[in-house]
Amino acid sequence: MTFTRKTIATIARTFARDEDGATAIEYGLFAALIGAVIVGAVATLGTDTRTGFQTVSTAMTEAQTEADSE
Repeated sequence: MTFTRKTIATIARTFARDEDGATAIEYGLFAALIGAVIVGAVATLGTDTRTGFQTVSTAMTEAQTEADSE
């Protein structure tokens, strides 16, 4: 019975000192945060790019209409 208690105590101490699982979780959280930032940046840039192209398209259409009317 003493051997079993010592074995359990040793396993418990080893488990308590093992930080591999915590490190993996931290890396996973960092990866999720970086992914969220990338998605946000792409969404913002996509909207800004679309607005820019629409502005240029509108200006070109107006210029063509003015050129045709002259």
